[in-house]
Amino acid sequence: MVKRSNWSIPYIIFMLVFVALPLVLIVIYALQDGNGNFTLSNITRFFTDSDSLSTFALSLEVAIENTLICILLGYPAAWILSRKQYNRSAVTVTLFIMPMWINALMRTLATAELFNMLGFTLGKGTLIFGMVYDYLPFMIYPIYNILMRMDKSYEEAAEDLGAAPWKVFWKITVPLSMPGVVSGILMVFMPTVSTFAISEFLTNNKIKLFGTIIQENINSSMWNYGAALAFIMLIIIGITSLFGNTEEREAAEGGLI
Repeated sequence: MVKRSNWSIPYIIFMLVFVALPLVLIVIYALQDGNGNFTLSNITRFFTDSDSLSTFALSLEVAIENTLICILLGYPAAWILSRKQYNRSAVTVTLFIMPMWINALMRTLATAELFNMLGFTLGKGTLIFGMVYDYLPFMIYPIYNILMRMDKSYEEAAEDLGAAPWKVFWKITVPLSMPGVVSGILMVFMPTVSTFAISEFLTNNKIKLFGTIIQENINSSMWNYGAALAFIMLIIIGITSLFGNTEEREAAEGGLI
C-alpha cells in the first residue's frame, strides 16, 4: 500500500461490482431469450410493440415539456445567482439547492399529499409540476457553475465597445453558458424519461412513463424484455452524453476558464 495508486483499488472494485457488472448483466439478459439462447427478438419487439412505443413517445413528450420549463425557470435563476449585485451570500445558493438534500421519494409523496389536500385532480398537470419541482435544481446548478467560471472580460469588452446589456447577454453570456445548459438538459431530460415513482404517485398510476414499463416487466419476471428496454435506454443516454461532452470541449476552447 506504499504506492498511491493502490488506494484506488477499493474504488475500482466498487465500480466493477456495483456499476460495470449490473450494466453487463443488462446487456446479457437483453440479448437472451428465456432459455439463455442469443436473440435480438427482445430488441426488435420494442419497435413492434405499440404499447411500449406509445409509452416511450409520451415519456419523450413529458420530458421535453419538463426540460423546457426547467430551462425557462432555471436559467434566469442561475444568472441572478451568478451576478455579484444579487449574490450577497452563499445562503441564496443554498436555498435553491436545498430541495436536493431531501429524498426525491419523500418530496414526491409530500407533493402528492399537498395536491390531495387542495382537492386537485392528479394527472398530467400535477405530474409536470412534480417533475419541475424535483429536477429544477439539476438545471440551475450546472448553469450557475458555468456562469461563475465564465471569463467576465468578454462581457466587459462588449460593454466597453458600446453593446447594450441585452445584446451582451444574448451574444456573449448565453453562448458561453451553453455547456451548462447542455449539462442541465442531460440531467433533467434523461431521468424524466426513465422515472416511474414520480408518475406513479402524482397521477395515481394513470400516466405511465418508460421507466414504469421497465419496472412492470421486471416485477412480472419478464427479465429479458425488461432488460432490453433498459438497454435501449442506456444506448440513448450514451448517445446524448457524447453530444454533451462535445459541447463542453468546444466551449472550453472558446474561452471558459
